[in-house]
Amino acid sequence: MDIERMIPREWNCSAAVFGDLVFLSGIVADDKSLPMKGQTEQVLRKIDAVLAKAGTNKSRILSATVYMADASLKDEMNEAWMVWVDRANLPTRTAVRQNKQPCGIRRAESTRVP
Repeated sequence: MDIERMIPREWNCSAAVFGDLVFLSGIVADDKSLPMKGQTEQVLRKIDAVLAKAGTNKSRILSATVYMADASLKDEMNEAWMVWVDRANLPTRTAVRQNKQPCGIRRAESTRVP
């Protein structure tokens, strides 16, 4: 089975497609000066774009891992997440504090291609 690496960059690719699965790299906000909700909204728009390029969408996400520099801002992140997520097809999700990250990061780990 072939592997398709999408949107290659210097050190990695934005996504890799293997069979019916799509794996996304860590995605960060472009504007780190925004509050957590704004950064999360930016990241979710970027995730939508990568998933669309892979021929799928957020309704197919199986699992998501969220890394946050400041866990006290989780409610702001959740506010953006709940507006964005497909509530009829909720993925599993883990949110963890990551001290080494300068901002909130969200990564969708895998999704089935329709």
